[in-house]
Amino acid sequence: MVIRDVEESCTNTSNGLREVVQPTPAGIYPVDVLEDDPDGHREATLTYYASLREGARTPPAALRFPTGEQVKLEASSVCLCTVYRDDPQHKLLVLVNPQDTKTVVAVYVKESWWCTEDVLRTSDPAREGLMEVQAFGERIVLFILNVVIFGRSERSLDDDAMFFLPHSAKERAKILWRNGAAVGFYTTKRKGSLCGDGTGACYLLPVLDTVFVRRKHRRQGLGTAMLRDFCETFSEDEALGVSCPISPAMYQVCRQFLLAYPEERGRLWEVEPPGAWGQRTSIWLKVQLQQARLGE
Repeated sequence: MVIRDVEESCTNTSNGLREVVQPTPAGIYPVDVLEDDPDGHREATLTYYASLREGARTPPAALRFPTGEQVKLEASSVCLCTVYRDDPQHKLLVLVNPQDTKTVVAVYVKESWWCTEDVLRTSDPAREGLMEVQAFGERIVLFILNVVIFGRSERSLDDDAMFFLPHSAKERAKILWRNGAAVGFYTTKRKGSLCGDGTGACYLLPVLDTVFVRRKHRRQGLGTAMLRDFCETFSEDEALGVSCPISPAMYQVCRQFLLAYPEERGRLWEVEPPGAWGQRTSIWLKVQLQQARLGE
């Protein structure tokens, strides 16, 4: 559902709010129509945000969702998020649930408000499987999956203490598209790329850095498929890394993968940057040691 913030699409309600109710044109989603123009997107977003802060919209507008819930479009209910950790200029405006400010209910893209789930959808049948992130619209999808879905709505500290920061503007990533929706992603550090800001050290091998699959799509082999894709992408490299520390869930993915593909057992290492030999631990060895302990 897209709800465009234009005067013609507003109706007055009994509580004095202007209700923005224009429906989504069939099969139209941000990733399919957003121009590859991050600077233009930033300017439009900041202009709109400034109008909210100045109270220029009187009476205030509200978004109404299929559940019947209304959320006011005002400065107190929106949040500017930094899209890239290494470029604070680029912002994404999100609308939060007033009763739970950690829950993002809509995103401002292409001068319109879109439900969060619609930002993750596509009408392009060519988007299926793992596809490299290239266009600006795909960067926004990556941000929503990483910061909004994982970071806010689907993160369980009890199960997994890992936390993903916003990615850099040039992060190497692939999004997993399935049946018209983005359901996961993984990111990599290329051999020879810098280990981080303020350091001259470079990675000595390709490293699988972050992996995420949405809850309702887990236990379907998708994590294993992403690890397989990572190994195939760097098929010419003798050694491949997985960022340390490996979470319990990712450890199980590695275990299942190495049991299914024994030819990869000598290539996968748990590594600390930059991945020198003294910073590598054989993942297959850890699997064997754990199995031995369970056997005892």
